Amino acid sequence: MTQTLPAADQRAVDKAYFEQRSLRRGAAGWLLLAGLGISYVISGDFSGWNFGLEAGGWGGLLIAFVLMGVMYACMVFGLAEMSSALPVAGAGYGFARRALGRLGGFATGLAILIEYSIAPAAIAVFIGGYVESLRLFGITDGWPVYLVCFALFIGIHLVGVGEALKAMFAITGIAVVALIAFVIGMVPHFDPAKLFDIPVTDSAGASAFLPNGAGGILGALVFAIWFFLAVEGVPLAAEEAENPQRDMPRAIIVAMAVLAFTGLSVLVLAPGGAGAAAMSTSSSPLPDALRAVGNDGLAVFVNYAGLAGLVASFFSIVYAYSRQLFALSRAGYLPTWLSRTSSRKTPTWALIVPGAIGFILAAAVADGDKLINIAVFGAAVSYVLLNLSHIVLRRREPELHRPYRTPGGTLTTAVGLVLAVIAVVATFVVDVQAAAITAAIFVIGLLYFAFYSRHRLVAGAPEEEFARLRASEAELR
Repeated sequence: MTQTLPAADQRAVDKAYFEQRSLRRGAAGWLLLAGLGISYVISGDFSGWNFGLEAGGWGGLLIAFVLMGVMYACMVFGLAEMSSALPVAGAGYGFARRALGRLGGFATGLAILIEYSIAPAAIAVFIGGYVESLRLFGITDGWPVYLVCFALFIGIHLVGVGEALKAMFAITGIAVVALIAFVIGMVPHFDPAKLFDIPVTDSAGASAFLPNGAGGILGALVFAIWFFLAVEGVPLAAEEAENPQRDMPRAIIVAMAVLAFTGLSVLVLAPGGAGAAAMSTSSSPLPDALRAVGNDGLAVFVNYAGLAGLVASFFSIVYAYSRQLFALSRAGYLPTWLSRTSSRKTPTWALIVPGAIGFILAAAVADGDKLINIAVFGAAVSYVLLNLSHIVLRRREPELHRPYRTPGGTLTTAVGLVLAVIAVVATFVVDVQAAAITAAIFVIGLLYFAFYSRHRLVAGAPEEEFARLRASEAELR
């Protein structure tokens, strides 16, 4: 049966099209989904955040952490509402498609896809560094590690989503245990004076709390994002959840609460035990902090568990990019062959193609900091659009059934929107080249949409169907 063509720039497809592009329903409950949200981000507690100490001092990074924590919390409350009302695999793209139209939807999905496609390449580089530093398997060059990471973990995802999420949950559990052990090991050695041992510069407003002045806060924002980056990906599992209306809000809010606690713990205890100056340049801050206080045995454990944390984030973000690409492809915004699913209901090409690109980037660039800055720019752009989508949906469709409602309503996401705009500005301050590269990729994608894919969208795709129904309801009113 062919579906009715609702618009001149959409094409009709038959039933077989969607049968070849379906995911496994009911594969995850709220606990697995919360674990997914934590695993997206957990690697950020083990590395990367500490470079913000050099940019802003401990005080600057603390303020940046609070600001970005508020931004993510506001956005997460908005996402919890939108994911309960519109539970589709497109998640952020689907929400923006409903609120901001096709261009806004594609722009949001593209920004998220850039974030999730580049982040695994960066994490693979970090994993390679850990493997080299631990002298595992006699490896002295990172590219074999990158290859194994992409091949092994994409392979597990191809087996099936239930199996992948359970493996992800187990790996994340190891990383969380390591963070708890780190906290217990560092508490007796905490000394507040060590938080402020970075030399004070002659910058305006500089002090022991803000050694680089107020400007250091802006420089530290990008590193503070690393404590929460990608938690917004939980709603991408909506079509595979047992009860998305109930499970999505609970999972993403629990994940955010856990991440705020673990992030604040390492931010206070690592520099508070080993000194902010020492932590500001460390490539493995948690093990180095433990060694600095004489706890070498626990440092070895946390070092290996840090590798598990990196693996957990890599593993989960592979899941995220595949679902975002699947949704954009299924609706025709990107080539439709990318959304074909296997007999096990996994999006084969949406897993493999970005993985191949990620491996090439990791091997060619081999600079995790540069790659993560590119990913952060894509993330920050998407955060602006996601917060805006919640505000527009509340104003335009107040009657939309919302099983969960954001505390504070649009005021909450308006705060998130302002902070997200500041985050976009901060990415240019920290790394102009990375931001420019990402902006160029973004523009190329928008041109592809403007001149090609917007004329080939698929009628009947869930996100398009939501928009068609809304238009029909508006006509009736």
